[in-house]
Amino acid sequence: MLYYPEPLAKLISELQKLPSIGPKTAQRIAMHILRMKGDDAKSLGQSISEVQDHIIHCSICGSITDRDPCYICDDSRRDRKVICVVEETDDVIALEKAGIFKGVYHVLMGALSPIEGINPENLRIKELFERINSQDIEEIVIATNPNAQGQATAIYLSKKIKPMGIKVTQLAYGLPIGGDIEYADEVTLGKALEGRREI
Repeated sequence: MLYYPEPLAKLISELQKLPSIGPKTAQRIAMHILRMKGDDAKSLGQSISEVQDHIIHCSICGSITDRDPCYICDDSRRDRKVICVVEETDDVIALEKAGIFKGVYHVLMGALSPIEGINPENLRIKELFERINSQDIEEIVIATNPNAQGQATAIYLSKKIKPMGIKVTQLAYGLPIGGDIEYADEVTLGKALEGRREI
């Protein structure tokens, strides 16, 4: 970074901290920001600051929001007897874009992975069971990613929830094994939801 003035070198270094951004991409983005009109660059910086200052996690589902409870949890038209359990907020957004699911969500904030030290107590599993115990729940849709960690999470949750007399379903497999829900298209996600099966 010795070739760049210090403020530009710092920007390039900060951009490299973003996922999938290597040195060359960081340099291109930084140079683009440098060429932006003053107001546009300031607006970008302000947007980043506002995201940090105003985005919170919903106290009910755990999804990101700018108010608590979030818009989905606060929507009286949603079926509160059906909870779709997902790994991350990106999954909620992807499923909402599909436009088929009319229940509510629960974001785990990850998936079980003992190798990486992610155990049930590291996820929002306790909060899920608090919701199940305090509400009249008829179905839990497990929409974890179709990979080893997602499947381990789905099996763990199913074994804990089924004895409670609640129907437990999982998305149908139109989703690629090893893929992430957030990257699936709306039609595939819609079909996976429609074809969910009991586990």
